[in-house]
Amino acid sequence: MAQEPQRGAALLELVAVMDRLRSPGGCPWDAEQTHESLVTYLLEETYETLEAIETGSLEHLREELGDLLLQVVFHARIGEEHERAPWSIDDVAAGVVAKLVRRHPHVFAPSEGDPGDAEGVQASWDELKTAEKSRTSSQDGVPLGLPALSLAASLVGRATRAGVDVEDADALDADALDADALGERLLALAAAGARSGIDPEAALRAACRRYTAAVRQVEAGRSAGPVEGIKG
Repeated sequence: MAQEPQRGAALLELVAVMDRLRSPGGCPWDAEQTHESLVTYLLEETYETLEAIETGSLEHLREELGDLLLQVVFHARIGEEHERAPWSIDDVAAGVVAKLVRRHPHVFAPSEGDPGDAEGVQASWDELKTAEKSRTSSQDGVPLGLPALSLAASLVGRATRAGVDVEDADALDADALDADALGERLLALAAAGARSGIDPEAALRAACRRYTAAVRQVEAGRSAGPVEGIKG
């Protein structure tokens, strides 16, 4: 009976192929690349992966995940060549393994307690992450380079999970919305902004900054209750 290939064997082959491409006698283009020069490709592959998920094509998703994985291996290979502080794909993977084990004590150290459902797991993850990174605010660690809409969702989601209440007089009734209705409203707002000469991306990023400031004010204890007036 033929033995099945070891799981992960193709990943080792990918690492070997990248080593060959990057080494003397390999590909001149690959040899010239840097972390900075690959940024555009990393962004493109990320968005193509998101598109594959949105369209529901599993075959397309498999292909795009491969392209995204290539970017990870490529960056790790470049990192291995650093003169003063090299790190390899093994270091990248080991860091992820350690993080997953550390932040899933209910799986790897069940004696430490059971967080219960998925919501409890999320809360436990957030607490562990905050402690590890010595963060003082739920808003810390959100990459500000995110597209404005993703940034807004991340900031609000972090604050909500942390139990921080920041009121917005213009808040919509979430119970009255579905995905299609929300999408249409967002499109209408973007169109209104464009007609008025307002950049919707810039406007939302500015609103995100005001929101974050309001959240930090609540967290710092300088407000006795929900903070109003995040507009303006």
